[in-house]
Amino acid sequence: MKGQVQTEHLRNALNKILSVVDKKNSRPILSYTLFKVDNGSIEFSATNLEVSAKVITPANVENPGTFCVNAKNIFDIVRELPEGEISFEMKEGTNFLNLTSNNIHYSLLVYNYEDFPQLTFSKQENEFTMNSEQLLEIINKTFHAISSDETRLYLNGIYLQGIDSRIRAVATDGHRLSLIETEPLDNAADMEPLLNGIIIPKKGVFELKKIAESFPGKMLKISFDESFMYINAENKYFLSIRLIARDYPKYQAVIPSKTSYTMSADRDSLLGAVKRIKIMSHEKSNGVRMKLKKNSITISANHPSFGEANEDINVNYDGKEMEIGFNARYLLDTLQTFNEGKINLELNNELSPIIIKSSNSPNYIGIIMPLKL
Repeated sequence: MKGQVQTEHLRNALNKILSVVDKKNSRPILSYTLFKVDNGSIEFSATNLEVSAKVITPANVENPGTFCVNAKNIFDIVRELPEGEISFEMKEGTNFLNLTSNNIHYSLLVYNYEDFPQLTFSKQENEFTMNSEQLLEIINKTFHAISSDETRLYLNGIYLQGIDSRIRAVATDGHRLSLIETEPLDNAADMEPLLNGIIIPKKGVFELKKIAESFPGKMLKISFDESFMYINAENKYFLSIRLIARDYPKYQAVIPSKTSYTMSADRDSLLGAVKRIKIMSHEKSNGVRMKLKKNSITISANHPSFGEANEDINVNYDGKEMEIGFNARYLLDTLQTFNEGKINLELNNELSPIIIKSSNSPNYIGIIMPLKL
């Protein structure tokens, strides 16, 4: 096996797959990447058996070959090599991969590829396409609300469901909820596997974000089977993600069917005030108070060891006066998902969930449960 590849191409490919390499060493072979060197390209694969990735990069290949090499070791090497061309060779009957860049030489121990798991990266039935920008928006609007409580596995991911030619994405940790719907998709008839909904785990969401950012504005092919989600980006970058095999809770029950009062505020003004007042909130609760009165709100916090703070903001509000407590971190996470401009906070009373909306994002809502202070 012999050939040449550009350092930049090799580095970028390894960087994409490195994050799915098994870090727990449950099986030694999972800390390796599978190299398939063929005519005109090198195919890299890695897996932790929950998420798998495959990247294909161009190369000049004189003789094909297949082998496994330690993923982190070869990435650490390639990361430090100068730009240019890397020559690679594995002589017949040996188990060493020789790398040469200018006057730099490495000999890496390789392992039998037959021990590497067999991976699947596509499901042709019910395949549909989605623009990478749509996928990225779904992730950016919902990722912050994913639960980290491992005792409630069904909340440890983003829930996707096909509804009337759209994809609805939901994430919640029981204290806040984010929901966004895409614009109608052209190939909605192929979304049948999504009708009952699927849950993408947090680790898979992280890899989805990476693939979407790697192909801005491009169409991604997406398909499912009973246990996995498959993504194909221009036949160059592939993902396979094991889905969470649980039923998602009835999130609709959290969303108020109607609200009595609406407060309109400048997003940046509210965001900045919450950031400043949060400094004086208690570390455990991150609690701040929001007192609503005619055309203004007062945000305040009191720390038993440091003191107190408050700030007044001009808003559009003509409802009854009330005081509501919030976890400032939850409020900040949600506010940061909105763009600049006006946002609306819809509510009923001091104990009911608050809905945050914006005319700039008509298909997105954030919901935060109030905090007792």
